[in-house]
Amino acid sequence: MNRDTFEVQSEQEGERLDKYLSSIYPDISRSFFQRILKENQILVNDKPQKANYRLKADDIVDVTIPDAVQTPILPQDIPLDILYEDDDVLVVNKPKGMVVHPSAGHYSDTLVNAIMYHCKDSLSGINGEIRPGIVHRIDMDTTGSLIVCKNDESHIKISEQIKDHSCNRIYVGIVCGNVKDDEGTIEGAIGRNPNDRKKMAINEKNGKPA
Repeated sequence: MNRDTFEVQSEQEGERLDKYLSSIYPDISRSFFQRILKENQILVNDKPQKANYRLKADDIVDVTIPDAVQTPILPQDIPLDILYEDDDVLVVNKPKGMVVHPSAGHYSDTLVNAIMYHCKDSLSGINGEIRPGIVHRIDMDTTGSLIVCKNDESHIKISEQIKDHSCNRIYVGIVCGNVKDDEGTIEGAIGRNPNDRKKMAINEKNGKPA
């Protein structure tokens, strides 16, 4: 079970509660939040609210996401864009729109379903039944390379490399407008864009240092 707490910013005032939640959790459907709102799994200022509740600035939203249902994850014959593979790891290019591992509202057609079909029983088990082989993830709407570990030893070693930054991840972004400089460094606290919860931005109040 996952619990999170958010403070509503002035820019989100007047937004429907279910829409606000689905923008914070892009991997989870709006209909799922509408269901758990009815089950009082989400509180606003310590009180249950309906999906159409209009948020007010400084509201405190407490979100409880139930654990993923431990149903058998079935292998699915979904084409994979494989960039590299050996006995220890598999590197795949995840397409936009594919969820990495089963979660609330997404129990099939995920990357895990596809790699279970491709790798059969050759996947690390450190992350449990829901996330076999998954050592890191990217959002559903992001396209990019993912390392999948085929045994526990490789999982431990790749996890350590990610933790101590000896395994580098490079992100490519699309910039709109007239950019004067060919290169530069963005310094500041990175957080959700207060005007668009699906985007990230420099957010000194609620962000984390880059």
